Amino acid sequence: MIRLICLSTLVAICFSSIRLVAEDDLIAGLVQEKPDSGRFVKTDQGYMVPFQFTIPGSDVEFEMIPIPGGEFLMGSSEDEPGRQAAEGPQVKVKVRPFWMGKHEVTWKEYMLYMGLDDKFKKFEAAKIRLVTKDNEADAITAPSGLYEPDHTFEKGDGPDQPAVTMTQYAARQYTKWLSLSSGIYFRLPTGAEWEYACRAGTTTAYSFGNDASKLKDHAWFGENSGDERHDVGQKKPNPWGLFDMHGSAAEWVIDTDSDDGYKQWANKMIIADKDIRWPKNLDDQIVRGGSFELDAADCRSASLMTTIEEDWKDYDPNIPLSPWWFTTEPATGVGMRLIRPLDVPATQKEKEKFWESDVEESIMNAMQRIDANGRGSLGIVDLNLPKAIEDLKNVKLK
Repeated sequence: MIRLICLSTLVAICFSSIRLVAEDDLIAGLVQEKPDSGRFVKTDQGYMVPFQFTIPGSDVEFEMIPIPGGEFLMGSSEDEPGRQAAEGPQVKVKVRPFWMGKHEVTWKEYMLYMGLDDKFKKFEAAKIRLVTKDNEADAITAPSGLYEPDHTFEKGDGPDQPAVTMTQYAARQYTKWLSLSSGIYFRLPTGAEWEYACRAGTTTAYSFGNDASKLKDHAWFGENSGDERHDVGQKKPNPWGLFDMHGSAAEWVIDTDSDDGYKQWANKMIIADKDIRWPKNLDDQIVRGGSFELDAADCRSASLMTTIEEDWKDYDPNIPLSPWWFTTEPATGVGMRLIRPLDVPATQKEKEKFWESDVEESIMNAMQRIDANGRGSLGIVDLNLPKAIEDLKNVKLK
């Protein structure tokens, strides 16, 4: 395994200033010589290997696992027990290589993003790093504090448990923060990429076969979770070394659902990171993999669940409803997992497509809550953010 040291320790001199090493300067997890052992993926750019990433400005680490390119059938066969109409017809998909989080994003990782709310407010009070028309492309929103933490953490709040109840909008802003502060491109997976990684070369209902009675060895789900969240990585991984792809937390993907399932792609090959149904409203956004609250059938490789905005925020008393947080089951079991494509988009616009919400209502609600009552905040993210946060300790606010 390659260990990627916190990027703040890797510096280069540029125009007499210090900047952090960005992805163009360092390809973490890619080596030119074939490894003697361990998991690796051969590509035309070298050998992809696992790498450990340290979130800039912290000592919090997570591991990324290489996923090979290939082709597969997305969806389930008509005779698969538990099949939903949205899982068919099965379609051929071509997938390009990427790295994927070995585990779901945990609370210790996500709370660093949550903590930006306080930091951004202090920057604003100090009149530094302000958002302007010239730099707004590098701005993100930081989520407001949890409306009722005891409710959110009722089923577990350990640092190594999967972070949950964030909206897709918040999840995408998280990936933008992590990318711009490190120089390495992270995003949510598409539904096709997620299912391909979950299946790990298998064609059965689960990555370990068709026998649902064996799910307890691979997943925390309704039957064995005790209605509690558990630390990541406690069950058996799938064949490609990914943990908790079944059960634990349901995981955000980019796509939205369709009444016709995959019918629009029938009888043709689609490209996993190109043929995407982008969300256009707050309902019908997709999460995959089941959760600790759901049944075995909901944890199958092809299974999906769609959002119901009002129901998932039923306990939220705010107007407008929070753009960052859900409050109500089954959203209490919804989290995310990161991917990092081997082929980085050529333009910032292509990256932004995955980072920014397609649903204008999410953006409007966030800005209204920030402007009206200071719930949540807006701030600039770049390679200098970790140092700016450290320097903030010496800034005296009036």
